[in-house]
Amino acid sequence: MTISATLLTAAGPLLQPDDGSGTTGNVPNRGTTDVPTGGSGQVSQTAWSVGEWVGYSTLVAVSVLLTIIALTTLWWMLHAWRSRDALKSTSFSQTPRPAAHRFTLLVPGRHEQDVMGQTLDMLATQDHPDFEIIAIVGEDDPETDAVVRAAAARHPSLIKVVVDDTAPKNKPKAMNLALEHATGDIVGVFDAEDEVYPHLLTLVDSRFQETDADVVQGGVQLMNFRSSWWSLRNVLEYYFWFRSRLHFHAGSKFIPLGGNTVFVTRERLEWSNGWDAHCLAEDCELGVRLSADGAKVVVAYSPEAVTREETPPTFASLLKQRTRWNQGFLQVLGKGEWKKLPSFRQRFFARYMLTMPFIQAATGLLIPLSVLMILFVKVPTAIALVSFIPVAPTLMLLAVEVVGLNEFGRLYKEKVRIRDYVKLVLGLVPYQVFLAAAAVRAVVRHVKGQNGWEKTEHTGQHRTAAQTDEVVGFASSLTGAAAAVPDRELAGTTAGAGSTTGGAR
Repeated sequence: MTISATLLTAAGPLLQPDDGSGTTGNVPNRGTTDVPTGGSGQVSQTAWSVGEWVGYSTLVAVSVLLTIIALTTLWWMLHAWRSRDALKSTSFSQTPRPAAHRFTLLVPGRHEQDVMGQTLDMLATQDHPDFEIIAIVGEDDPETDAVVRAAAARHPSLIKVVVDDTAPKNKPKAMNLALEHATGDIVGVFDAEDEVYPHLLTLVDSRFQETDADVVQGGVQLMNFRSSWWSLRNVLEYYFWFRSRLHFHAGSKFIPLGGNTVFVTRERLEWSNGWDAHCLAEDCELGVRLSADGAKVVVAYSPEAVTREETPPTFASLLKQRTRWNQGFLQVLGKGEWKKLPSFRQRFFARYMLTMPFIQAATGLLIPLSVLMILFVKVPTAIALVSFIPVAPTLMLLAVEVVGLNEFGRLYKEKVRIRDYVKLVLGLVPYQVFLAAAAVRAVVRHVKGQNGWEKTEHTGQHRTAAQTDEVVGFASSLTGAAAAVPDRELAGTTAGAGSTTGGAR
């Protein structure tokens, strides 16, 4: 027998068609009779157990949720850069109008003796012709009290001291107390460690005139991006929040206001009875109430005019700060003022914003479970593919952050090194885990009714490097304007020291 004939004989069973009897025997490459096959020849799928349904559904839900959060965050981060005209409209006017308002600047401080004196001195150099500063200090804080009174002695015509004897103490209570002594028709709020642009009040005054606003929110920027592994990301959060995201919120007519460099007309503060003394996010709460009442809120950001601050000095301090903000959002959600917003779109947006701590807490708890499932459980291919969907917008967010870090360095004349970009990338996952942990902690405290104010300490880290007066991208015509303002005070005198506590308690 020839070789070809031998091969054909051996291959015969493989080439013969089915005889219709349904029995093929143990023919190679045909499978065995004890394995069921579907119409397509694929192995039939067994039904998922209850545990598998729950696990797979959780994995899909977390993936979809993370994708939505990443996409919305990306949209908000890029809002100000959607066009050249849009970016230009976010800035203060380069040719401000003459002054038309009187300002009262509130500066609450508690155990801030290391930074508050310099802040008050800087505020006193504003080139605006009509303003006053009210420093608020607790009766149980002699160190800060001494610093504040020394500053009041240096600037007797500008600085008043109000003593806060309330208990327990918090920021909104202190500001409400000081509001009783305010004489300005516009009230601004600053933190004890702020570095304030000397022409800011002139710009804000002009903005009120140009827009007929009820509220003007200025920019705030953390500066010490090299202090810790988290400071870089914290700095970029502030950069995108004030540079872009708040402009989106203002345009949507629902805005959680920032805690400082915010200016509100006295009329609106009297309407609102000041700030909610029991809320841990009194700035957000005021913004929600004003939004619900149709108040006009304008956000203005010019790089040179931002108020400079520092990141929290310790990780524990950062955790407490973020917990307080999240818990404050939950309080505002429960209060329900957002339900008075006129449109469904605004109410939906408000609910999404205010429930973000719940969302972050839920994803924070489910992320470890999802990772364990991916690593140790045989997940169907379709489910596995869905679980990787959030990677795409997350990588886009990371790319935007890299560009944002470069832009931050250019605007603020900070040299950004290769190691800073590496730190940015490596810190992505740990920082997201931290945000989830802070949200979980906020929810736990909220459920337990633990509403005590956890203060963020300040050490002046943003003041360690030399600060420049000019920043790229802003009108230079304003620079040096303060030099033309006549000296209104006799530095170092004590003649007005007694009057600085007039009406204080």
